[in-house]
Amino acid sequence: MKIPTLHTERLTLRGPDARDIEPMRAFYASDRSRFVGGPLTAELAWRHLGTEIGHWTLRGYGRWMVEVTETGEIVGNVGLWNPEGWPEPEIGWDLFEGAEGKGYATEAALAARAYAYDVLGWTTVISLVKPANEASARVAARMGAFLDTEFTHERWGHMQVWRHPAPQDIADGGMEAYS
Repeated sequence: MKIPTLHTERLTLRGPDARDIEPMRAFYASDRSRFVGGPLTAELAWRHLGTEIGHWTLRGYGRWMVEVTETGEIVGNVGLWNPEGWPEPEIGWDLFEGAEGKGYATEAALAARAYAYDVLGWTTVISLVKPANEASARVAARMGAFLDTEFTHERWGHMQVWRHPAPQDIADGGMEAYS
C-alpha cells in the first residue's frame, strides 16, 4: 500500500519504515513512552513499529512518522489509529525526546484530522488519553476536543475519551495538508 505523505508548515508526515527502528527503540526505552505502553525492550519496540506499519495494510490508514521538514529530524509518530479492541478510530500522538513544547503534536495531529475528515470522510474522531497525561490532554483541548467519556481497555487500562469537533464544526474547514 502506498502511504500518503502530508505536509504542514514545518513538518513532513511520512509512512513508517525500517529507518525508524532506532528512533522507535529510543522512544520506547525512555520514560516518555510510559503513557503508551512503555518502556519496552528493543525487541518489543521493533514489534511495535511492525504493528504501526501493518495497521496501514489492515485498516487503510495509520500513523505517520513526523519529521521536521527543514532538518529531517524524526520528532514523533502521529496519526489515525484503530486497533482491535479500540472503542472507535482515534488520532494519537507520541513525541520523541526533545520535541515537546514546540507545537509539533498539535500541528501534526491537525493534519491527520484533516486527512481523516477530508480524504477518508470520517464524521467523528476521538483521542484516548491516560488521565495522568496532562500534556496530551492539553494537545486535545488545543485542537478543540472535549472530554466526552471514559474507556477501559483490557491491556492499556483506564483512559479518557476526548471527542474532536465534527468537520462541519471546524471554523476554517480543515487543512489541505495532504499531497
